Amino acid sequence: MKYYSTNRKASPVSLEEAVNRGLAPDKGLYMPEHINRLPDEFFRNIADMDFHSIACTVANAFFGDDIPACDLDKIVCDTLSFDTPVVNVNDNLFSLELFHGPTLAFKDVGGRFMARMLSYFIKKEGRKDKVTVIVATSGDTGSAVANGFLGVEGIDVIVLYPEGKVSEIQEKQFTTLGRNITALEVAGTFDDCQRLVKSAFMDADLNRIMTLTSANSINVARFLPQSFYYFNAFAQLKRAGTANDVVFCVPSGNFGNLTAGLIAARMGLPVKRFIAANNRNDVFLEYLQTGVYTPRASVQTLANAMDVGDPSNFARIMDLYGHSADAVRKDICGCRYTDEEIRRTIADVYRKHGYILDPHGACGYQGLADNIRPDETGVFLETAHPAKFRDTVEGILNTKIEIPQRLLDFMAGEKKSIRIPTGFDEFKKYLESIA
Repeated sequence: MKYYSTNRKASPVSLEEAVNRGLAPDKGLYMPEHINRLPDEFFRNIADMDFHSIACTVANAFFGDDIPACDLDKIVCDTLSFDTPVVNVNDNLFSLELFHGPTLAFKDVGGRFMARMLSYFIKKEGRKDKVTVIVATSGDTGSAVANGFLGVEGIDVIVLYPEGKVSEIQEKQFTTLGRNITALEVAGTFDDCQRLVKSAFMDADLNRIMTLTSANSINVARFLPQSFYYFNAFAQLKRAGTANDVVFCVPSGNFGNLTAGLIAARMGLPVKRFIAANNRNDVFLEYLQTGVYTPRASVQTLANAMDVGDPSNFARIMDLYGHSADAVRKDICGCRYTDEEIRRTIADVYRKHGYILDPHGACGYQGLADNIRPDETGVFLETAHPAKFRDTVEGILNTKIEIPQRLLDFMAGEKKSIRIPTGFDEFKKYLESIA
């Protein structure tokens, strides 16, 4: 399969080139030339399939033309060393728990898959030059990517993150690793970090002396595998007899997660509609209301992974819907929650149902509570373990949260990071110094 740029000003490329480049030469994002619809038989039998079998079927529809089945199966098997269970919270509202991976965040799926796919291509080509993965993070991407690539031969990872705007636990998960992982603490916002990454890709000097790629959701190998757990959620609902009129509510920051869900629907997954839950960074909700996209600087909130003022994957959503706001509105509605509303939701859900939400999951839960109909089944994505936001959640609930041993191990490590300003010249000089 070929992959084209959303800006339509660059030639289509192979999967390998799309993964290696990350961003197209015309600054667009790569998309598959066609989205294969899965056969009806797959959905009839999906309740009898395990996660690995489901994911292999979906992966083959994307990547089967480019990677032999045995190698793709191994990539999927190595990626999915954990489950993504659906848990009933109350009545017709369910949590899709995506925090059971190594770094306790949903991005473990995409981060691990991309690491293994990139490693596969490097070994296949017998490349001698080193690949440098640069990734911007507002929280969980950095830890998922860093841990997914940790120790992978031939790959160095540079994580850029906004100073003082990620939780301590999130920060420790990618600043304590060492080896082939370097953390750069940027004196700015996530949008500044993202701008630096994109600028590096477009800089001719850097691309002459380095092989650069990204592990943000701009990379097709990062965001496409996130469709796996939508199918797995549907399979679990079908086993429970609650798979009719399914509505997914997605806490939305850079919109890779929602885009993966939209593509799953294009592949035939029976989803009635989607809800994009925003925090105060609500440029997408504004677009739904006005039809005009107006990116702006992000503001800091309790749900920090959603603190994005210019989401990259908006370009992919526009591409899927032919740049028609009316078409988007048929499948997606939006909502917005303030920090105070997030606090109230976390407290109310724990008091009434005994379920502990993280701030991002709180946006997803409330988005369903405010928009679901009695005859629908609502699934919100619980994107990270609440212990990753321990101070916030414990302060709201006035109770101690048990911290998984994996997080305790990260917390014991020594932070190692390099502080840089927001200017591209300084970032470029750093990259040149390590080339």
